[in-house]
Amino acid sequence: MGLTAADDAAVYQLNAKQAIISTTDFFPPVVDDPYDFGAIAAANALSDIYAMGGDVLFAINLVAFPDHLGHEILSEVLRGGAEKVREAGAVVVGGHSVNDKEPKYGLAVTGIIDPAKVKRKGGARPGDVLILTKPLGVGVITTALKRAMTSAEHVATAVASMKQLNKQAATAAQLANAHSMTDITGFGLLGHAHEMALAAQVDFTFYLDQLPWLPGAIEYGTAGAFPGGMGNNMRFFSPHITFTKDVSQLMGDMLYTPETSGGLLVALAPDQVEIFRQHCDTAVPIGEVVVGNGRIHVK
Repeated sequence: MGLTAADDAAVYQLNAKQAIISTTDFFPPVVDDPYDFGAIAAANALSDIYAMGGDVLFAINLVAFPDHLGHEILSEVLRGGAEKVREAGAVVVGGHSVNDKEPKYGLAVTGIIDPAKVKRKGGARPGDVLILTKPLGVGVITTALKRAMTSAEHVATAVASMKQLNKQAATAAQLANAHSMTDITGFGLLGHAHEMALAAQVDFTFYLDQLPWLPGAIEYGTAGAFPGGMGNNMRFFSPHITFTKDVSQLMGDMLYTPETSGGLLVALAPDQVEIFRQHCDTAVPIGEVVVGNGRIHVK
């Protein structure tokens, strides 16, 4: 599994029972605290392993850092990343750094999985239930933070969500025999959902009143704290999205907004939902899979 499919990571089969998963991700700071930034960036990079249903083996640091910032800041970034990798049951084994005007941090991650258990974006079936494992709204909260509009409580809740590993959700997906899944990041809920629906040649229906939001997210969206990526996502994905008349412009914009280290979007049979929720206490059913060809409907 490589460049021919828009999946979350590459998969290289070693033998009948083992395959290697390989992925990478890195970005500039989304919060002020260096330790939190490192942990968030690491959780985000690890997420692609979990989106494939796998376990993490090891990671390699990817660092860009300017000369004028103190090394104690970089040390905290790397400590945040290393402790998050350790929480995943893995280890940081090396890395590479370059001098850059803007700090950036992330990981190249290697995982492992039984080839028969790989979870791809394609595979959702009409009648499946769609489950989301983290609340939405990180994009508007971090943008509001940059504009000094946020409360400390709202930021702390968003940071905790971004730092949360998708490990528990990936385990639940295996136990519930999920048909497909992906993680919600830069393309927002609608963009990543479209990729899943298109790969399976089905449509997804989301119910607005079932979607979970982080505290403060709607408030900051109402105040206009949208990142530039929201407009990019809207331009690219809007031909594939249908809103009913009850969905406001604000809520449509919220659903196009990029997320950072978001949860997993999972498609699974209705009789497996309770099994999934027993093993993932943050899981929320948000919609269903219907016959179609890649469109997303929001009601």
